[in-house]
Amino acid sequence: MTVTREFLEGLPKAELHVHHVGSASPRIVAELAARHPGSPVPADAAALTDYFRFTDFAHFIEIYLTVVDLIKTPEDVRLLTYEIAREMAGQNIRYSELTVTPYSSVKRGMAAEAFCEAIEDARTAAEKELGVTLRWIFDIPGESGLPAAEETLRIATKIRPDGLIGFGLGGPEIGVPRPQFKPYFDAAIAAGLHSLPHAGETTGPETVWDALRVLRAERIGHGTSSMQDPALVDYLGEHRIPLEVSPTSNLATQAVASYDVHPLKAMVEAGLVVTINSDDPPMFGTTLTNEYAVAADLLGLDNAGIGELAKTAVQVSFADDSVKDTLTAEIDAYVAAQA
Repeated sequence: MTVTREFLEGLPKAELHVHHVGSASPRIVAELAARHPGSPVPADAAALTDYFRFTDFAHFIEIYLTVVDLIKTPEDVRLLTYEIAREMAGQNIRYSELTVTPYSSVKRGMAAEAFCEAIEDARTAAEKELGVTLRWIFDIPGESGLPAAEETLRIATKIRPDGLIGFGLGGPEIGVPRPQFKPYFDAAIAAGLHSLPHAGETTGPETVWDALRVLRAERIGHGTSSMQDPALVDYLGEHRIPLEVSPTSNLATQAVASYDVHPLKAMVEAGLVVTINSDDPPMFGTTLTNEYAVAADLLGLDNAGIGELAKTAVQVSFADDSVKDTLTAEIDAYVAAQA
């Protein structure tokens, strides 16, 4: 049975690996660029397609940071956050754990309190007006080193907005060893936050091991290289550590050469827990709906199989039990109605 686009668009969804700035659509980016002229970022939404073509992961980071530079005021943060939720609602994404990098705005002069107030204002409005529940993962931009870790921890534990559930680590992996961030993750975990770092996207399995052993990761962002190490595969399977998989992202950053060689199928065949995610969707020319279409093709899934994949994201999220129960029931009812 072929999974139709219509089915995927209507499917109630949760997303666990998607970035705040990286979710800014061409419409949002163009509006921000028009607000703040003088940026290399085009203020024409159509021109952004070419602007978002990346030669490698380093080039992606370079372009990503030019978009970060457009977010200059709390009003910009609020606009970005609410409009992301609006576009999620259009895909029937009902719950999302959004990776947010407050340090990027704070180091550009925005007060951390104002940043947090802006995302919280957008969060509460999005839930009330759009039916989208947002939660935050505050991540350390690894390329900025220990000062960024210190400030991210301070914001996460001292200001701690109501929607915050996790502590993460993003940015480039090459040249950014994970063990240096251990004290910050230990402190965040002690404060009741979940450990949700990126690992094994552009580096080998050892980075995933570091995330597990040193940072006490509860999920792994990407984990693309995990299948290279049978012992790691066994560990991930035994401990039911979910992998947040984003196939199109991996192609766009050239972490993986093609869908044909993407490890998603091998992960599933090995019995690993996987969730499907979009990472930085507009920058990679994708959506969560599209990533489910990719997964359906790579894994040979029918509607019921896609429904199970969607429920996995709900089950391994850190949503409240009431949110999990409601969304799981909605997925079951939707799949049954389409049978």
